[in-house]
Amino acid sequence: MVLVSDTEMIYLDHASMMPLDQRVLEFAKEYLVNPGNPSSEHSAGLATRKAIEEAREKVADMINAQNSKSIIFTGSATEANNLAIRGVALRNIKKGKEVVASAIEHISVLNAMKDLQKNGFQFSIIPVDSDGIVDIEALKGILKKGTSVTSIMHANNEIGTIEPIREISEVVHEKESYLHVDATALAGRIPIDVQADNIDLLTLSSNDFYGPQGAGALYVKPGVKIQPVMLGGGQERGLRSGTENLFAIAGMGEAAKIAKSEMENESGRLRNLRDQLIEEILTIDNTHLTGHRTQRLPHHASFRFGGIEGESIQLNMNMFDISVSTGSACSSMTLEPSHVLLAIGLSHEEAHGSMVLTLGRSNTIEQIPRIVQAVKDTTRRLRELSLL
Repeated sequence: MVLVSDTEMIYLDHASMMPLDQRVLEFAKEYLVNPGNPSSEHSAGLATRKAIEEAREKVADMINAQNSKSIIFTGSATEANNLAIRGVALRNIKKGKEVVASAIEHISVLNAMKDLQKNGFQFSIIPVDSDGIVDIEALKGILKKGTSVTSIMHANNEIGTIEPIREISEVVHEKESYLHVDATALAGRIPIDVQADNIDLLTLSSNDFYGPQGAGALYVKPGVKIQPVMLGGGQERGLRSGTENLFAIAGMGEAAKIAKSEMENESGRLRNLRDQLIEEILTIDNTHLTGHRTQRLPHHASFRFGGIEGESIQLNMNMFDISVSTGSACSSMTLEPSHVLLAIGLSHEEAHGSMVLTLGRSNTIEQIPRIVQAVKDTTRRLRELSLL
């Protein structure tokens, strides 16, 4: 095995963090030093308020929201998820104390619902099949008239599976529940239409479509009742108080604009790279694709390898100057296997041997042979060393 030490790093962990687009930086950098507070009525404050409203319009346009007022800026997708779930559940407590989520939701969704459960709510989990598709019949059986909010992600960041959101929306609304959709993994790669899909609340993350860190957004459908979970000066329609992160918000708006304009061509390009990676890597003995083969994100390829530990895969691939993931970065501090992989029916041992490759704008067709060879060398070496 020849290790790479003098070649360019290949970044394949876009699901955990996308690098800031230089065009976004050029657009938003003036707001790093602009002293105007958007809540002030002087000219500097009015200028920064205008920048926020323009960003709001760009984000609303990316998801085909009814109007820009339906966009609430937050500090992250985690905060947006908490605002959606806790805000709706607590505001509509007279409707019922039932909350529902799929088994493969982001940990910020599951933990928010578990916290509600500690305070008297009933929390039900919807199972998924071996590809990660939500069990629609189980959903129908679990939903009740007293279910205030149901959270189903648009696509999963660990296995790449895209959910049938429109069908799910019909089921949820038949039981008069609000539908929250975490679209963090999908935004900027697949078109989102909150009106056509009848989505009540939708979470977005700036740094998941090449915008700055420190900004997220929650779409709230007009008429949906929600209450704040953090109190203060009343910014963002009173739902998210605190002085706005102007640079991050302005950058998020510009990143949304760029993502929408380039989405079709870029997703097609990445889909071609993804399919080549999947085809080549699956030739390795005892290697399995995780997630749906075709109903998956265009930039996402995920695998499990028999007889190998995922953490070892990550470290060995890094020796080839290739950055990969073994699951969600938000839960990587624990040594527990991914709850997503367990939910699709894998054993603890199988779940530990995972690798996730997520492509982005910096990746090219010329990198594919180097990536594939590194995976082959890594799996061969680790299996030779493995006690499994």
